[in-house]
Amino acid sequence: MDFYFNPAGFLGRLPNMGVGMLVIFVVIGLIILTTLLINWLFSDK
Repeated sequence: MDFYFNPAGFLGRLPNMGVGMLVIFVVIGLIILTTLLINWLFSDK
């Protein structure tokens, strides 16, 4: 097996990696908002 770094292939995959990072941040944001909503709804006031 030959392993080598292909700069053109790396640059071609940057948009896909960007979308993946965006999805991760959106999911983390949804988890945070859901946690805050649950805490607000069920907190003793």
